[in-house]
Amino acid sequence: MYDDALRERLLEVTAEIVARDGASRAALRDIASAAGTSTSAVYALFGGKGELLAAVIEHGFASFAAAQQEAAPDGLRALGVAYREWALGHPALYRLMFGGALESVADCEPDPASASASLAPLQAAIAARGAAEVGVSVVAVWAQVHGAVSLELTGMAGHGTSWDEVYDAVLDAVERSLPTG
Repeated sequence: MYDDALRERLLEVTAEIVARDGASRAALRDIASAAGTSTSAVYALFGGKGELLAAVIEHGFASFAAAQQEAAPDGLRALGVAYREWALGHPALYRLMFGGALESVADCEPDPASASASLAPLQAAIAARGAAEVGVSVVAVWAQVHGAVSLELTGMAGHGTSWDEVYDAVLDAVERSLPTG
């Protein structure tokens, strides 16, 4: 009855509305209206608000993981570039995935495996470089690129410095900090 295009549209609209208004103020009727459908479509496709919000997060991590997988053959720096490009291309999803805005919403329990899968390419790239503590290195690299992207998305001024230059410097530091394999 409802197609994948409507499901995608609902996921995108929900991410935008929740990022703009907050999870508690996002009403299903507003989401449905913005997506050009009815609340019955939301219930049929997702079950309810909590399940819809969980699906938004899982959808975000699946999209992010696909971007990382695509960049993986080109190495660590390409993963960092893909991280930023994906975040800048999907700012509402990025904020929802990493901002904690949905933690207090009842019935919103995204599958943790969706987030874990998105880190697999970074783990493989760091392991291939011969890092002794892969888990620690993954979190350290993630913190650096995530911090730079998050600052850029919040509009923090770089004191006249371009974000491209800042991000290149972050990636240079990441590459220098790890063994070359």
